[in-house]
Amino acid sequence: MADYSMYHALGRGENVDPNNPNRTSQPAPPQFQPPVATNPYQQQAAAYNNAPPGQQQFVSTHAPPQAHGDYLQGQPQPQPHLHAASMSPDDSALAAQMGGISLGADPYTGTARRKKKDRHAYHTVDAPAGSSQPFNGMPPADTPVTAYLNADPSLAGITPQMNQFPAPVNSYFNPPVASTAEFATRSGLGEAVPSPTVVPASGQTKVSPDEMPSVPISRDSVQQYFLSNVYPTFERLVPPPATVSFVAIDSGNASPKFARLTLNNLPATAEGLRSTALPLGLLLQPLAPLQAGELAIPVLDFGDVGPPRCHRCRAYINPFMMFRSGGNKFVCNLCNYANDTPPEYFCATSPQGVRVDRDQRPELTRGTVEFVVPKEYWTKEPVGMRYLFVIDVTQESFNKGFLESFCEGILAALYGGAQDEEKDDNGEPKRRIPAGAKVGFVTFDKEVHFYNVSPALEQAQMMIMPDIEDPFVPLSEGLFVDPYEAKAVISALLTRLPQMFSNFKNPEPALLSTLNSAFAALEKTGGKIFCSVSALSTWGPGRLFLRDDGKHPGGEPDKKLFTTEHPAWRKIAEKMVSIGAGVDFFMAAPSGGYLDIATVGHVSSTTGGETFYYPNFIAPRDNTRLSLEIKHAVTRETGYQALMKVRCSNGLQVSAYHGNFIQHTFGADLEIGVIDADKALAVSFGYDGKLDSKLDAHFQAALLYTTASGQRRVRCCNVLAGVSENAKDTLKFIDQDAVYTILAKEAATKLSTTSSNLKDIRLGLTEKTIDVLAGYRRNFLSQLKEFSMYMLSMIKSRAFKGGNETTDRRVHELRLIRSMGALELSLYLYPRMIPVHNLEPDDGFPDEKTGHLKMPPSIRTSFSRVEPGGVYLVDNGQQCLLWFHAQTSPNLIADLFGEDKTSLQSLDAYTSNLPVLQTHLNAQVRNIVEFLRTMRGSKGLTIQLARQGIDGAEYEFARMLVEDRNNEAQSYVDWLVHIHKAVQLELGGHRKKEETSDSVSSLSQFTGLRPSYW
Repeated sequence: MADYSMYHALGRGENVDPNNPNRTSQPAPPQFQPPVATNPYQQQAAAYNNAPPGQQQFVSTHAPPQAHGDYLQGQPQPQPHLHAASMSPDDSALAAQMGGISLGADPYTGTARRKKKDRHAYHTVDAPAGSSQPFNGMPPADTPVTAYLNADPSLAGITPQMNQFPAPVNSYFNPPVASTAEFATRSGLGEAVPSPTVVPASGQTKVSPDEMPSVPISRDSVQQYFLSNVYPTFERLVPPPATVSFVAIDSGNASPKFARLTLNNLPATAEGLRSTALPLGLLLQPLAPLQAGELAIPVLDFGDVGPPRCHRCRAYINPFMMFRSGGNKFVCNLCNYANDTPPEYFCATSPQGVRVDRDQRPELTRGTVEFVVPKEYWTKEPVGMRYLFVIDVTQESFNKGFLESFCEGILAALYGGAQDEEKDDNGEPKRRIPAGAKVGFVTFDKEVHFYNVSPALEQAQMMIMPDIEDPFVPLSEGLFVDPYEAKAVISALLTRLPQMFSNFKNPEPALLSTLNSAFAALEKTGGKIFCSVSALSTWGPGRLFLRDDGKHPGGEPDKKLFTTEHPAWRKIAEKMVSIGAGVDFFMAAPSGGYLDIATVGHVSSTTGGETFYYPNFIAPRDNTRLSLEIKHAVTRETGYQALMKVRCSNGLQVSAYHGNFIQHTFGADLEIGVIDADKALAVSFGYDGKLDSKLDAHFQAALLYTTASGQRRVRCCNVLAGVSENAKDTLKFIDQDAVYTILAKEAATKLSTTSSNLKDIRLGLTEKTIDVLAGYRRNFLSQLKEFSMYMLSMIKSRAFKGGNETTDRRVHELRLIRSMGALELSLYLYPRMIPVHNLEPDDGFPDEKTGHLKMPPSIRTSFSRVEPGGVYLVDNGQQCLLWFHAQTSPNLIADLFGEDKTSLQSLDAYTSNLPVLQTHLNAQVRNIVEFLRTMRGSKGLTIQLARQGIDGAEYEFARMLVEDRNNEAQSYVDWLVHIHKAVQLELGGHRKKEETSDSVSSLSQFTGLRPSYW
């Protein structure tokens, strides 16, 4: 054990909480409360002089709550006394009851240590009193009704669907209040609606949303710490929330940007894990982008012998392998086998057993490294990436401007616009794709057209392949060229393409034949295909039909519409993976038509690619976003011909994988056609023995791939976790983001691969929430406060929600969940909502102390937080809306969009970017948008206007307010009440578990929602 002690220091010294970066036992002093600035945009006297409720919470007089990780506080176990004035008598009963599952904020303001027996007292709800109530179809009594809620929908242009909004807070505009009957009549509600739900506690205290755990506060409070601190990966094992911008220092354990464990301290036995109801899983994003300030991943070349590996389990050398016998042997940290050290790798060790050259060897000091591998790791000669652009030139694509937009996007991705063309050190245009990579171009309608773009030609030559039944490649040379050598030819071709096909009116594309032709073009090398699609492929072999007519008896679509049963489409996907190729689809439905994403998108999801979907493509509005997404897809770090293997310590075994790949037999390597920086995989583990609590548990993920520049490498991510005999100790080390991400991916996999329907999935997620919170209730810990909100959002997501939803959108978002990383999923489930009408003067500008952009605090996503005259930026990682209240000040509109714009009606509905103006507010909002652009996944960020009562995007804004009652699900407050009742039944032993139609094995109770055939 002595040999392990210097590397594995878990649980040594002072018993402080792993979530606290300051490593101190003393709580932090009360935080300074800055004065709240007044709103400069006053429509009515003193109407806007209040900060939004979310902001008032954020700058409260006590220290921010221990929402995640307790980064701003000291030891979280002692429960300090609360301010007497902060709790009203009516709230006492609620506090005692909701505190049972620690649902309130935890204001640690005291300094005295409590006795040990008192450390597990209930968390008492303490938050500024809110003025809003849950909205159950009609506003609570005495609620001021704004024009938004009170207006006749037929006159205001708002349909009854918009009545999912709760009543606004701090209302200043007061028309005559509608009676209950009037309101029900105007809203199209024919019968009485139940009053707001109350918690059946003593005193019948109503639950205010203000008292519920706040996701925005949990994000913002931790972000403040990491503006001036780094995250050392080995000293502290609970990572910050996924949406926090932080600099990770790799000190032997992989950065959480590459790998996140659900539990960073594991129970020693399967029974211990089962008692927590949590999944044991690893979230991997092996090519995740680095942040400025982080060290590049070291690339190591061991020559023809390759990197040292364990002879038994084939694990790669890593910082946790021990050297014995003076350096002659190294002991594998995964299987404990003693290997002979290769002669060329030998180095003497110190008396403590540490290699003398340890600090000079990145593979022994860094958690994530890359090894250049020799020829025995090759399947074919590695070459630079082949980028093949496959362009839809059908009638619909031309008519709606999608063809022109796509060509402009390719030009911007390869060469940049005239205004943003970067230069390298020699003054030449900067390469946007690596040296050695080549590009080619194909267009298709009823026929497939190849282009010879050799730089020796004056202009590109088109060759038509009319035989779509048996496609082939009519070009031997000139199809793939260096884009910078042939810049003139390629630019001329892409500029002329829209005019070339303006007279050809072929409405039906032959997409499958085109993909078979692309497969033939890439067969010898592998590569990446970027394909635009704007119409259902109804021509040639593999033609598709309108499977979804929108009529779904019972309200939910048939499971067959979520997958493809067409053998030809399945076959082309498997063939592309076998040659190391993948597809990114850019699918636009200009008239909102059906594109059968379930079938077409199967090719991209299987090969490791991505589908970018534009459900109602309008060229003036979506051109910018399409261009950004093509540019990102082309320039992000991408590998192809990939294989992945995950290894773990003795006593554990891999039980399931979730993501975009092919696995021919369970236990075999994952085959991935292409993998890029935005793709994540999830791995679930089970127990096949008992773990030794004296030793740590280890995980290693190895990705063998070819880089875009043509080098064959292995990227290794090594992750360490402690082991405890007492399952309660493991709950201090929960990574909340990893837990709900793993559960989401398991649910998506279950829906796709088993007989479970959507109702079963929603029921399974609800049951899992109850199980987890019941275990959480038993142990009085605060690491999972926001977990129930994320699970509610998951049930409300388009992938799993009840009610009507087009199958194209549902399947698209279902596959998104399977492939997205923790950051993108966190935003997808709980959007950022930032008020821009009352920004502080220094918001949106660099902070003098830290040098980072000072971001305004975000607020809860609920309509009860919306102020009259307010303007809100809402970003869920997929789209970004700028919502305007109907009473927005003309001065504010002029400051944002220019002096000629003074009313909402004067704004261009197709605005996608803010104009560059000299006003303070305009600069603030543009800077905030630029920051949000850096904190998201693969989707381009453009602004879409949602003006109250004017734009259809307002319905999307309503859908993003996940704390309200919408998306066929409860409000946040009602959901917590429902979960709380079930948790109490569970703790009392009276709960009956709901059975789903899909039989679940006993093993899957603790390894997550595993597909039945695994």
